[in-house]
Amino acid sequence: MHISASIQRKIGVATATAGALLANASPAFASTINLTPPSGVGFFTSGQDLITRLLNIVMVIGVLLVFSYLVLGGIEYITSGGEKGKTEAARNKITSAVIGLIILAASFAILTIALKFLGTDTGAVFNTF
Repeated sequence: MHISASIQRKIGVATATAGALLANASPAFASTINLTPPSGVGFFTSGQDLITRLLNIVMVIGVLLVFSYLVLGGIEYITSGGEKGKTEAARNKITSAVIGLIILAASFAILTIALKFLGTDTGAVFNTF
């Protein structure tokens, strides 16, 4: 297999550039990086923090799914062209998305009330991102 002269030059330039960069890398910089966390500290500081972050993720995913379903229903409604069956299906999809949004809001309210009743810090809920 024959490689053209321009490709050989490009490979040579790339190899020389990479070699020059690696030759000038400072070993002192690598010794200052500490990748081990302090003892006793992890990604989650407590069980409450873990649950809070999981609930954050679930709520964000739920909201994104509801809004994408709402947008999809709106697009189907706009592109239905006045056909009764397609318009009705799109209207049902929009109604389902609005009901889903109400359910998400109600679950957030119930979660906040339950956490306040249990005496946990409700200000930390949904503020970790």
